[in-house]
Amino acid sequence: MDPLAGLLEGPRARGAFMIRACFDPPWAVRVEDHAPLTVMLQARGESWVLPDGGDPVHLAAGDLAIARGPDPYTCADAPDTAPQALILPGGECRYPDGSSLQGSMDLGVRTWGDRLDGSTVMLIGTYPMRGEIGGRLLAALPPLLTLTADLWPCPLTPLLMEEIVRDEPGQEVVLDRLLDLLVISALRAWFSRPEAEAPAWYRAMADPVVGRALRLLQDDPAHPWTVTSLAAKTGVSRAALARRFTDLVGEPPMTYLTGWRLALAADRLRDTDATLDALARQVGYGSAFALSNAFKRVYGVSPQEHRARSA
Repeated sequence: MDPLAGLLEGPRARGAFMIRACFDPPWAVRVEDHAPLTVMLQARGESWVLPDGGDPVHLAAGDLAIARGPDPYTCADAPDTAPQALILPGGECRYPDGSSLQGSMDLGVRTWGDRLDGSTVMLIGTYPMRGEIGGRLLAALPPLLTLTADLWPCPLTPLLMEEIVRDEPGQEVVLDRLLDLLVISALRAWFSRPEAEAPAWYRAMADPVVGRALRLLQDDPAHPWTVTSLAAKTGVSRAALARRFTDLVGEPPMTYLTGWRLALAADRLRDTDATLDALARQVGYGSAFALSNAFKRVYGVSPQEHRARSA
């Protein structure tokens, strides 16, 4: 498993908020839902995304934008259109004065706006929860990134247009997986641009030595790795690996491994009911006590407190 795949494995959509927004100008929606990640795919027409404190971004048909939360932003037909609706945590919709929309803009299954055949159609998918593994990836993203259709012609648009309005058994899972695929494909295209400022761990994957070391750590975090054993697997000396890994990734191999193990533990505390002893073994710690000490040192709370807060 490469680091990008490993990091994207954490924030897999689980009951993601997905909707098809249909509007005729003038329209504007203020988003204050604090979601960690929201994907906006312009299926028809054009829109503007206006992050607070950032430059407006224009989206034409086929373009995609990813907003990294929790900062608010506005989507509109033009930069100067005043918001007509407010999106709050949990998908709650209100008028700008705070009064409830009471379903007045509902247009059918996962469809929202003022007219079904509106000139503007945007497909929106939101990850409502932030996992600790996802946090590593989110830290590498700008507050708002865009991919134009000429740079990355999204092959998923027709399928998403069809599936987002279906109401069949298991449909939520189908949409979750489609959203994951959309995000993974888009971020891979984003990081692969010639001018991209990809995170160090992503760039390091191209190195024949450090890339292999990263895959080994990602694939088997429970293994009792040392720099010496990792160097033996990658075919270089201990000193050479330590120096090369630190130069390319930005931290020593064992520091990276510790961060990965604890990120895994944090996600599994949230997503499973496994005991602390079992989790410790899964992520490479000899005992629940050792995991608890390391976890609290990095996250500031005990594993039990983290699990309780996530619940």
